[in-house]
Amino acid sequence: MNAAGTPTSNISAPSLSAAEAFRIRFSAEPVLFRAPGRVNLIGEHTDYNGGFVMPAALGLSTYVAVGSRDDRELHVFSINFNELRVFSLNSLLPAPAQHWTDYVRGVAGVLVSRGLPVRGANIVIQGGVPIGSGLSSSAALEVATAFALLRNSDISLERREVALVCQQAEHQYAGMHCGIMDQFISCFGHAGNALLLDCRSLAHELLPLPDGYRIVICNSGVKHDLASSEYNARRVSCEQAVTFLRQYFPEVRELRDVSLDQLLQHRDEMDGVVFRRARHVVSEIERTLEAAESLKCGEMNHFGELMVASHCSLRDDYEVSCRELDILMSSAMEIKGVIGARMTGGGFGGCTVNLVRDESVAEFKRKIAAGYESSTGIIPQIYVCDAADGAGQISEAIR
Repeated sequence: MNAAGTPTSNISAPSLSAAEAFRIRFSAEPVLFRAPGRVNLIGEHTDYNGGFVMPAALGLSTYVAVGSRDDRELHVFSINFNELRVFSLNSLLPAPAQHWTDYVRGVAGVLVSRGLPVRGANIVIQGGVPIGSGLSSSAALEVATAFALLRNSDISLERREVALVCQQAEHQYAGMHCGIMDQFISCFGHAGNALLLDCRSLAHELLPLPDGYRIVICNSGVKHDLASSEYNARRVSCEQAVTFLRQYFPEVRELRDVSLDQLLQHRDEMDGVVFRRARHVVSEIERTLEAAESLKCGEMNHFGELMVASHCSLRDDYEVSCRELDILMSSAMEIKGVIGARMTGGGFGGCTVNLVRDESVAEFKRKIAAGYESSTGIIPQIYVCDAADGAGQISEAIR
């Protein structure tokens, strides 16, 4: 059993360098954990509005090797950044340092702030989720760190609580006021399934993905600098919309409580930008629920149409797309065998997600790479993925 009270995972690791680096650096045998990144099939920017999302965990994962210390320090080494940082568990202040260690320090800080007996630890991290891609490398790092620290401290938390701890860490220590989706799917992913998550109640339902299709992710290779600040600005616009609409509909707590008809009734009274932001969220929640029904009924072509509509709404109403993402999406929809394409993640760069028939994947990769390079001068990274299991302990680290 792992620290969250569930069976360990026997996932083979390209992460063995994390265990090897730990042995070399700390002359001890580690315990190894992994946590996956995620792709969101539909339901973008709805999670922090109490809505519904449909993510899937990916085989792209972050790995954390951990071992105990006799003092109150964390010695954290990143293979990717070739950097060692040391922190005292007695002085973990919730202030962003704009550094990769914010996520590690944050998870430890939140656990300590909850009165949990966190022990000192040596940690080695290997990130296998592309940074800045919109595939949630930050949540993967948080969740893997949480599992490692909990195991090292003999603390048991339910996976739901692990996700909430990691979300709080990102809010307080990284300054990103994210919803719960990324951390939740990293904890609760299930191979072969997407997950429909109610971000208010955290009720969730596994949705089997049909055979014959692959999830293909195209990394645009760009991440525009305004991503973090504009993400938080979108949250403010959503809060402004709720404050306005509550005058007429007192029951409204979040945009999840607003129907499209209610929103349209007061369109002319609202600030134009605030209205468009709200229209995206309200319509995206409806699309996500409709997409879930399409999956259950095997109506994959309609599912794909909803993905395209989601991208258009994100581009036009929420204004979080960019030229590179638009090129990838429109190019994908011209290729035979692609049933749906959209940007995924926070936006302003990162990735698109595409549902592609098995027999068309090779042609898709060739055409999308050639077309995108011709239009932008960038060779895109392309990942052909299946939905994977959530975080867990790797039962045996191969020497």
